[in-house]
Amino acid sequence: MLVTRPRAQAAELIEAIRQQGGDVICFPVIEIVPRDSAEIAIAAAALPKPDIAVFVSPNAVAHGLSHVAGAAKAAIGPATAAAIRSTGHTVEIVPDQGFDSESLLAEPALSDVSGKEVRIIRGGKGRELLARTLRERGANVSYLPVYERALPAISPDLLASVETAWREGKINVLTAMSVESLQNLGSLLPAWCAMQLENMPLVTPAARVIKEALDRYPRSRPILATGPQAADMVAAIITMQNRKEPTPD
Repeated sequence: MLVTRPRAQAAELIEAIRQQGGDVICFPVIEIVPRDSAEIAIAAAALPKPDIAVFVSPNAVAHGLSHVAGAAKAAIGPATAAAIRSTGHTVEIVPDQGFDSESLLAEPALSDVSGKEVRIIRGGKGRELLARTLRERGANVSYLPVYERALPAISPDLLASVETAWREGKINVLTAMSVESLQNLGSLLPAWCAMQLENMPLVTPAARVIKEALDRYPRSRPILATGPQAADMVAAIITMQNRKEPTPD
């Protein structure tokens, strides 16, 4: 199967798949490029002191945690919360269930934010739902971009090995964690492989990716994992592989 997470974040999922007997090719479709630390510090100093700092990913924690002293920390999901806690800090706001903007916005601590300064720590771009909704609730919202997501350069050797494995039937499941991942996958794959996406099963933890997949590849048979953690993804992969395709009458 093909794992498309950034290389630095793919190890846990790859190991979990291998423990279940699966063969994996790591094919990163997003590269995380940190902003210069001095630039981040200057940008942070120019923003209002935050009452609440919202981290949208573990990468946001890695590159932005030092710029939110004194703020209550909000994590968009369990992996981000774990990244904050691993540094010895407390997470004041995290969804009981879910791992997206909608889930975080449902938390009571973000329902009454009138007059609060909220700083969203993220990459250079992303969904606007979180900021828009918090502003509608009366918060003053600012962004602190601490990294960029870039299209990685894929070596000719990796492209060749992916196409060989695909043609030999050794790639039978794809994973994609975000809509951007799915879009980049279609751009980066060898042309023959990209044509096969229409018929390739897909596992993702995000309903938005399911919609994007069905819009782009109506026969792709995507399946929704219960979460982005390695165990959730592996359980969905096993479910997909055990799923019986309907037989014609």
